[in-house]
Amino acid sequence: MTNNDDVPKGLIPGIVKPFLAGNPAIILLIVSLCLGAAAIMITPREEDPQIIVPLADIYIQVPGAAQEEVEKLVATPLEHLLWQIDGVEYVYSMSQKGLAIVTVRFYVGEDREDSLVKLHNQINMHIDQVPPIVRGWVIKPVEIDDVPIVDLTLYSSRYDDHELRRIGEEVLWRLSQIRDISRSFITGGRHREVRVELVPEKMTGYNISLLQVHHSLKAADVAVTAGHIDQFNKNVEVGTNFFVQSMDDVAQLVVGAHQGRPVYLRDLARIIDGPAEVEHYTRIGHSYRYRKDAQMQDQPLEYPSVTLSLAKKPGTNAVDVSKNILSLLDVLQNNIIPEDVKVEVTRNYGYNAQEKVNNLLTSLGFAVFTVVVLLAFTLGWREAMVVAVAVPVSFSLALFVNYLFGYTINRVTLFALILSR
Repeated sequence: MTNNDDVPKGLIPGIVKPFLAGNPAIILLIVSLCLGAAAIMITPREEDPQIIVPLADIYIQVPGAAQEEVEKLVATPLEHLLWQIDGVEYVYSMSQKGLAIVTVRFYVGEDREDSLVKLHNQINMHIDQVPPIVRGWVIKPVEIDDVPIVDLTLYSSRYDDHELRRIGEEVLWRLSQIRDISRSFITGGRHREVRVELVPEKMTGYNISLLQVHHSLKAADVAVTAGHIDQFNKNVEVGTNFFVQSMDDVAQLVVGAHQGRPVYLRDLARIIDGPAEVEHYTRIGHSYRYRKDAQMQDQPLEYPSVTLSLAKKPGTNAVDVSKNILSLLDVLQNNIIPEDVKVEVTRNYGYNAQEKVNNLLTSLGFAVFTVVVLLAFTLGWREAMVVAVAVPVSFSLALFVNYLFGYTINRVTLFALILSR
C-alpha cells in the first residue's frame, strides 16, 4: 500500500498524476493527431510565407524634362524626404526623360497601413517644395501577393497578336470573376485603337491647322451638363452627351469650314480602326524536341502570344485558387477560346506549393522514422516509442496553433519545423 506522504507534491506532479491514473493521455493523443490532420487539410498552402515588408513605388510625371533635370530636381530631393520617415530601410530611384520612379521600402515587420500613412503625410507636408515642372504623381503600394500565381500564355499560328489580345481580354475578364482573385493583367499584343493619319496636302488645301483637329477631337469625346430649365411644372436637364463610339463617329467630326461648307475629318485624314502601332513583340517558342515529339515538323517554332497573369488575395490557398483558375479555363476552352488558339500554363505557383509541401511532409515523416529506428537500436524500444508518439503530437499541435494564428503552410515554415524536430 502506497503512503500518501511518499507521493511527490507540486505543480508538475499534479499535472502528470491524472494521466498516469486514467486514460486522458490516450484521449489527448488522439485529439492532437486529429487536430494536426485537420490543420494540414484546411490551412492555406503557398510557396512563400506571408512576410510583411511595406513597399511602395512613387511615379512622378515631369513632362518635357531631361533625365538629368528629373534626377536633380525631383528624384534626389524626394529621396532625402523619404529617408526622414521612421522605419524606412531603403530608398531607390530611377530617372528617365519625363518620369521618375522612387521606391521606398520599410523594415520587415513594420505595419503596412501605418507605413503608407507616414509616406502620404511626408509627401503632403512638403508639397510646397514640389518643383513647378512636376505635373503629378501616383503612389502604388506593392505587396508580395501582387506576384501572379498563375500565368496563361495564349498563342496561335492563325491569329496575330492583336486578335490574341482581344481574345485574351475576354478570357481574363471571366477568370477575374473567380473568388479570391485580387489582381489580373495581360501582357503582350496590340491594343485596339482608332487611328487618325492626317494628310498634310489636304489640310493645306482646306486651310485647316493641326490645332483645329486637336480641339475638335478633344471637344467631341466629352459630356457636359449646361443646366436646367423649369417650364410647365417640368425640370429639363440641358447638356451634351456625345462620346466617340465608332470609326464613323470620328470620320463625321466637323473640324472647320472652307468656302462656306463644313470640313469633316474624313476629308483630311485616313481613319483606321484596328491594332495599335507595334511597340514591342511577345512570342512563345518551342524547342526542336517538342516539335519532334508533337509531330509538328511542318509548324514554326515561334508564335505570337499574349500572357494572362492572375494573383490571389492575401491569406488564401494558392493551391485551391490555381485549381479554380484551371477548371474555369477548361470550360472557356470549349466555349470562348477558338480551337486554333492554344493555351500554355507558363506559371503555376499553386502546383509548385502543393509539390513542395508534400515533399516536405514526406521528408518530415522519414526524419521521424529515422530517429525512432536510431533510438531503438541505441537506447531501446521503449524510448523509441516515446519519441515516435511525442514528435507527431507536438508537430500536430504546432500546425494547429499555426492555423489559429492565421499562418499558412509553406516551404519556410515546414523546413523550420523539420529542423526543430
